[in-house]
Amino acid sequence: MRTTVLTLIVLVAAGVAVSADDFSGGRWIDLTHRFSKETIYWPTARGFERTTVFEGMSEKGYYYSAYDFSAAEHGGTHVDAPVHFAKGRWTVDEIPLERLIGPAVVVDVRSKATSDRDYQVRVSDLVAWEKQYGKIPDGGIVLLNTGSDGYWPDRVRYMGTDGRGEAAVANLHFPGLHPEAAKWLTENRSIHAIGLDTPSIDYGQSTLFESHRVLFEHNVPAFENVANLGSLPATGATVIALPMKIGGGSGGPLRIIAFLPGG
Repeated sequence: MRTTVLTLIVLVAAGVAVSADDFSGGRWIDLTHRFSKETIYWPTARGFERTTVFEGMSEKGYYYSAYDFSAAEHGGTHVDAPVHFAKGRWTVDEIPLERLIGPAVVVDVRSKATSDRDYQVRVSDLVAWEKQYGKIPDGGIVLLNTGSDGYWPDRVRYMGTDGRGEAAVANLHFPGLHPEAAKWLTENRSIHAIGLDTPSIDYGQSTLFESHRVLFEHNVPAFENVANLGSLPATGATVIALPMKIGGGSGGPLRIIAFLPGG
């Protein structure tokens, strides 16, 4: 069933028409935080702004609304393209579609990350997942459930500070992926992408962003500020993560969803 669903989703992403009946007997799960004035951005990044161009009844008697928006590439639910920390690697518009679609591998570390807001997901966490569910599949999308989604949009609880500017970066506290785990994944497994429910794939106190650098050197994109990971089982779901196609971009807003077969 998983293979059939994945094949159909790839066809849809590639522009091939399929019947809606092909997705019956399952449910779609939205893994995306909405973009609004509450959206959480890095302390040094420009936040989301929406301004009204027009809203109301036109002179010709019909309702019309239109808005402008602006924001940094990296904020809210978004993708980090490999070029973000690796020169010459994929920009966001260069990431192949097939690298943005794959079977979900949900690693639940809530029990550790809730009590330790500086927790870094270890190789041992990944090995423990494999002992229970089998080897991480080729083409898998690894999603780290740290429980941080429950704090959104409270900036202090979610990322350790509501401060703005460079000085606030030193006060960031949230879980991430340990560089050794990033190295283990890139050297021993063949994943399409990785994501988590915090502002960065590196934990909040990182100053060298080593996990970013390891993953991106191998052209493994990262999804950050992912929502609703608690709604997914450890295995069985298929993830589709389609970012705004910004030419030459180092990242961009992401609409990430999952399809879960069954009732």
